[in-house]
This record gives sequence, C-alpha cells and structure tokens, in this order.
Amino acid sequence: MSETVRKVGIVGIGNVGKAAASAILHENIADELYISDIDSERAKGEAWDFADSIEVTPSRTRVFEVPLEGLAQCDVILVSVTERSQIPQGSRLELLKGTAAIAYDIVPKLREAGFKGIYVIATNPCDIITYLFYHLSGLPKNQVIGTGTALDSMRLRRQISEALGGIDPRSISAYMVGEHGDSQIAAWSHVRIGGQSLDEYEAENSDRFGKLDRDKIEDTARHFGWEIHKRKGNTQFGIGNQLAFFAKSILNDARNVTPASVILEGEYGQKDVAAGVPIVLGRDGVKEILHFHLSGKEQESFNASAELIKGYIDQTLAEREGTAAQ
Repeated sequence: MSETVRKVGIVGIGNVGKAAASAILHENIADELYISDIDSERAKGEAWDFADSIEVTPSRTRVFEVPLEGLAQCDVILVSVTERSQIPQGSRLELLKGTAAIAYDIVPKLREAGFKGIYVIATNPCDIITYLFYHLSGLPKNQVIGTGTALDSMRLRRQISEALGGIDPRSISAYMVGEHGDSQIAAWSHVRIGGQSLDEYEAENSDRFGKLDRDKIEDTARHFGWEIHKRKGNTQFGIGNQLAFFAKSILNDARNVTPASVILEGEYGQKDVAAGVPIVLGRDGVKEILHFHLSGKEQESFNASAELIKGYIDQTLAEREGTAAQ
C-alpha cells in the first residue's frame, strides 16, 4: 500500500511560527511538522512542547526539530523568520536589510539541499522577500508565494461587514492589492456583497446604511496591523493562521481564491515584480492569477505600488551584487 505523508516545515519559530505551528497541529493539516530556527535549542523545546499537546487533540501530527537543511524533504516550507533585533516603528520596509540578509543565507542552503516544494513567505517586507526567494531558489514562479495582502483583505472585509451592520465577512468578496504595506489599495470596483456589487447594494440600502466611507475603511484595513502591534508588540495569530491556511490549501489541492504576493510577468501590466493579487491556490502552488480589470484610478495606484516594490527589489539586488564584487 502506498502512503503519502504530508510534510510541512516552518523556518523561524518566533511568535508567527508558533502560531502557524499551533494551527497546523490543531487542524491536523500535516502528518509531519518540521521546525527549524537559528536557536536550535529553543526550536527543540518548542517541538517537545507541541508534542505534549497532541494527545488531547484530534491531531496525530508528529513534530520534529531539524537543522535548516532538514526542511528540504517538506512539501511546503512556511517562512516566518525575522531579524530579532529589529522592531519596525512605522513601515515593514524598515526590516528589509536584516531580512534580505536572512534570505540570502537560507535559500541557497535549501536549494543545495534539494528542496523542490513550495515556499509560503510571511517574512516582511513580504513582497520583496518573496521576490528574493524566487530569485535565489531556482524554483518556478508558481512555487514561491507570499502571504501578501491576504490578511489585509480579511481586515478589509471585516471593516465592510461592520459598516453594513454585521453581514458575515465570508459573504463579502473584497481584496486589497499591491504591496503588503502602506501603498496597498482596495479594489473597490470588485467588491461584492453576496454576489451583488457594492455600488448596487449601497443604492438599494441607502436608507439603512447610507454611503460607506470607503477612504476610512480602506485606511483602517491598511494600517490595522499597526494598531495591533502598538497594543501587544507584535501580530501573530492572524498571520500564523494565514500561513496554516495556505499550507492546507496546497496540500488539499483546495483551489481556493485568495490574495497572495506572486511573481507577475505581464499580469496587471507589471513584470519582474512580486505584488499582492487574487490567485487560485492548489497543489502546485499558484494555479492561476486572476486578472481583475481595475478602474483607471485603481490601476494607477496599483502601478505606483508595484513600482515602489520594484525599486526596493532593484536596490537590494544592486547592493548585494556590489558587496559580492568587493
């Protein structure tokens, strides 16, 4: 009898990595979970602690602490590493120097170890780090995915839900696109309430809700992570559960539609950049990039966001090549 063992790895077992691991275990997403961290003793302790929790859950996932190269056997590697000495004050871009150095360290090692699976990246700044993983890994673009604006889109749907009197956010289709950062935008032209366009829904319910303050809703969704960060010093459960959701969608070939940061090669008028757009997610990673026809203003803002990301990518690559040439 042939047996397929679902293997998920996590590199970086800080707050986000632990939240992702917990969700994977308690949802029984993987048969085997491998965790790796530069602090191997800490990772070993986390693995043992997770193993202690399994007997009282439906999960039978086996948990292992491994060196980085041990993750090469996994189907999916979730990336949540960060430079621990850096705490951003106003922008995820502040983390770039430290996290880019980490990418240049770990990706070649995993490539040499033979990793052929799918990367799902939450490390910030997510779009730039996603591109670096693609650039360094040698993997096809469908196998390198950033969580991108997935969590921001959930925040957008929740804000719209509250403005509309509590409609279940899962009945709302709404996407933030572009950078996972300050330049992201809401694709208002494609917001649907149970399949009905937001414009139509507002017009038919103007006596109940009036017209939504779209600028305020969008700005709240864009900066909501910082509101959490100000109060508790980090964000972990939202993004940790997003990582677990991506792993589950891939392993189950669920073909979910979700925003993600992916490599664009002509889609949305952009090339050679990673940015957040809606995709179909399944066993091979990115099965399809959905091309929304944005309004003129939305496309202009999306272009500006993509150019911002591209500028930081070019700068990072140039700095690295300059250092290597010395």
